[in-house]
Amino acid sequence: MTLPSIFQGKLKIPVIAAPMFLVSGTDLVINACKAGVVGTFPALNARSTDEFADWLDQIKGALQEEDAPYGVNVPLSAHRRARLAEDLAIMKSREVPLVITSIGNPKEIVEEIHSYGGLVFHDVTTLRHARKAAQAGVDGLILVCAGAGGHGGTLNPFAFVEQVRPFFDGTIVLAGSIGTGRAVRAAVTMGADLAYVGTRFIATKEALGPEGYKDMLVSEATDDVVYTDAISGLNANFMASSLMENGLDPKNLPKPKAQFQPDLPDGLTAWRDIWSAGQGVGLINDIPPVRTLVERMAADYNAAE
Repeated sequence: MTLPSIFQGKLKIPVIAAPMFLVSGTDLVINACKAGVVGTFPALNARSTDEFADWLDQIKGALQEEDAPYGVNVPLSAHRRARLAEDLAIMKSREVPLVITSIGNPKEIVEEIHSYGGLVFHDVTTLRHARKAAQAGVDGLILVCAGAGGHGGTLNPFAFVEQVRPFFDGTIVLAGSIGTGRAVRAAVTMGADLAYVGTRFIATKEALGPEGYKDMLVSEATDDVVYTDAISGLNANFMASSLMENGLDPKNLPKPKAQFQPDLPDGLTAWRDIWSAGQGVGLINDIPPVRTLVERMAADYNAAE
């Protein structure tokens, strides 16, 4: 078990509130950190680099020494790189404590983040990518397993964690259908240091998602989650009701033109119009404030010891 010092003594429960596109904003991050879990957001949720800098200043200004640290997600894929250099400079100037990289090789920014003492965690869905990220010098691996919201993987967590630990002595974060304190306890028991919780935090008061999105999370069941590459051009989980509301047949979706190039009707886009959820959506039955959710999860986590 490898928990970096910046987390020690700061967490009520070993959880990262995952960075979710168009959902995670300053209110969610600040309230998560104050409640005792790591709050994170995608840099691209801020519409410009200037706004990104403002968001970081707002978060840093609101947090106290005793609060949990925060983090920022930056995608490394070619189609998302337009702001990377500018955003990286902003993160270095603000000394963002945790940078979460995804869809690409983290090697190029590890040294930049390490230069001021920051940590780099990288999303992986396969053992091959886990080994590559470990070789790149990341501090943590986020193992995105079957059932995760967004760009989820297909591996079973029992197999994934057990095979990563022998070659990686850094922090292991487990993602995929984790939405209760009991599930967090199970993740830690099997060898993870932290749990990555996404979908459950969409259905909170502070999340940026529209009310219709949050209500759908309450009404959908696990069987309503569709795993497909048709919507974003890369395999991800979406809610069947959202697909149908946008005129799409969950059982007959259009094949993408290429990776990251879906063939959707004009005007439709993933995440904004077609809403994602992991298989843990079947466990959601309310939309509480973040603090209430964290306290509930912490009670379940402690009771499961």
